[in-house]
Amino acid sequence: MNNYVKLLNNLEKLKLIKTKENLDNYIDLINDNKKTLVDALYELTNQELEFKNTKAITALVRMAGFPYYKTFEDFDFSFQPTINKEEILDFKNLRFIENKENILFVGSPGVGKTHLATSIGIQAASNRHSTYFISCHDLITNLKKANYENRLADKIKNYEKYSVFIIDEVGYLPIDIEGANLLFQLINKRYEKHTTIITTNKPFGQWGELFGDNMIANAILDRLVHHSHIINITGKSYRTKNLIVDSENDNCN
Repeated sequence: MNNYVKLLNNLEKLKLIKTKENLDNYIDLINDNKKTLVDALYELTNQELEFKNTKAITALVRMAGFPYYKTFEDFDFSFQPTINKEEILDFKNLRFIENKENILFVGSPGVGKTHLATSIGIQAASNRHSTYFISCHDLITNLKKANYENRLADKIKNYEKYSVFIIDEVGYLPIDIEGANLLFQLINKRYEKHTTIITTNKPFGQWGELFGDNMIANAILDRLVHHSHIINITGKSYRTKNLIVDSENDNCN
């Protein structure tokens, strides 16, 4: 076995995939005096680093549990004129993570709350910030199960660690006292440590009714609203967008 074959084997064992793929091309460039050895090694290692970085980012985005892959570029700001586009796009800078600020999206169903929360989460994960997305119903179900199995502390510790934790659809389903207490424990643990993003269809004034306890609702809101960006969306539902267009076209005919 010659050294070239041994080199290929070593590259495979070291999982230097891009280096192995591009090795022959760079050997030819060196032999033709089109690249120096140092330049070739630099470019090969740089390509390898870029590949591994992209792979790591893809894994972080996949592990975050987003319901779909939608970015800021996919959002139709013209359909929701009540949204301050520049304010939303500023979240791409991720300053809110460094400042440990929360983001709360409030609005009726279908106005784009989940889309924007997901876009922010994808931006965070793409910049190697640990991010997790979960619906409020699934979160409380998981916390209840962990509490029943005497694993609550470990479950909260797991959720607490994420730099960005997105809780979707707060208020779409009723929350009992046990669920409200468990949610408070998690929010309290994350308070002023990491960013929590919330989407809700319920105005904050209705959270006492939602949680069945004004004291718990106020305690949760107090920790969420402090150091936060509150985005109220009062536009129409994207889900009825095509129906509205079709109706307008019918009226014109």
